Amino acid sequence: MIRQMVAFSASFKHKIKEGKLFNIKSKINTIIRYTHLVCAKMDSSRYYDNPFEDYPNPTANALVNASANDINENYKERIGVKTKELLDRLEEKKNHWTHNDDNSMYTGSAGIAYMFYHYGKCFNEPAYIDKSVELLRICIDKFRHKREITFLTGVVGPLTMGAVVFHSQGYRDEAQNAISKVKTLSSLVLNESSDLPDELLYGRAGYLFALLFLNSHISPAPIEDELIKQVIALIIKSGNLYSASRKYKTPLMYMWHGTEYLGGAHGLAGILYLLLQAQQYLTRQQLEKDIKPALQFLKSIRYPSGNFPSSIGSNSDKLIHWCHGAPGMTMLFCLAYKIYQDESYLQIALQCGEVIWARGLLKKGLGICHGVAGNAYSFLSLYQQTKDIKHLYRACQFAEWCMDYGRHQTKSPDRPFSLFEGLAGTIYFLSDMQQPLSAKFPGYSI
Repeated sequence: MIRQMVAFSASFKHKIKEGKLFNIKSKINTIIRYTHLVCAKMDSSRYYDNPFEDYPNPTANALVNASANDINENYKERIGVKTKELLDRLEEKKNHWTHNDDNSMYTGSAGIAYMFYHYGKCFNEPAYIDKSVELLRICIDKFRHKREITFLTGVVGPLTMGAVVFHSQGYRDEAQNAISKVKTLSSLVLNESSDLPDELLYGRAGYLFALLFLNSHISPAPIEDELIKQVIALIIKSGNLYSASRKYKTPLMYMWHGTEYLGGAHGLAGILYLLLQAQQYLTRQQLEKDIKPALQFLKSIRYPSGNFPSSIGSNSDKLIHWCHGAPGMTMLFCLAYKIYQDESYLQIALQCGEVIWARGLLKKGLGICHGVAGNAYSFLSLYQQTKDIKHLYRACQFAEWCMDYGRHQTKSPDRPFSLFEGLAGTIYFLSDMQQPLSAKFPGYSI
């Protein structure tokens, strides 16, 4: 295809030189259209063409109830049945996800414990909460690297989740012990001379999530305001210093492993989203002089399609994942709209939704980090913000795709039963689909 495009362009230039083309503007537009077609065909190797008719359509009421602005009860029941079938499948394969030494939230046993707890709470199934308690105790005891400080990949995840689950079940001493260990790790987070990054998966934003999660799930709030404010201040200071060193037109920029990422997992969007979720701890200066201009910077570097680059300098409009691209940005700009009441933020989020509807049925799988279930959370975020049933309908169609688990992916993920790469994440999403107004992307939305 590339050779065809180059040949087409060369032929066109030759004809211009010979004076054979008179409507140059028209031919330039032809080249542009052809280029877009080529890029679309290259990009389509990553996703399936969306087979679903968009809302409204004559059969939409089988999925959503427009008068109630909710999911059709029969369809909700179908989701529940399929969710339980997938949960049974995961439990049947227990030996496959307990034999390794991964005890993290992201790809390990703690993430499956998180899903069990969520499922047990959603459907009043205390047996699954008991399973969560058992798994979390094992994860906390066996976690290898005890000084990793993030919710998703470090020991802080099992400790934080353990504290919440133990507290809910009346194991107050265990809960308090876990909370104390989380707070003790703040000395590593607040060490300005360390090489600790600031992003969500491995850095300070991941620790901030844990603090906010504890305070939102345990009463009275166990984490002091001052500690949260110190973590926020250091994240912002770090972004200020790095951005200034690179002379960026944004007060905040970050680097992870030599790359200036922009997405939810490793980049600027994920950090901003966590900061905005900590709004009650932010100063007016931080909101207006640091975070808002960084949002404006992100706005300025979107692709014409409405998608976002994965990193500074990337010109490849191909990644439509929570971790890189429009899905993680949708949640950020919905929240930014809610806080700043800037209509342009909502428009960006809506444009992200269009990108995801067109290109979000990924061949890579059905997980939440870089799969269809994670992309579907964008529609739930838009539905929660706008109450427009179109977005709920789209989430239902992506859920339909996910319920046919295993069919629509080109290869199995490394951790096929995990929360972020595999089956546990899909189950978590399908559980959330049955209460869409309270759905929250795990490990990202408080």
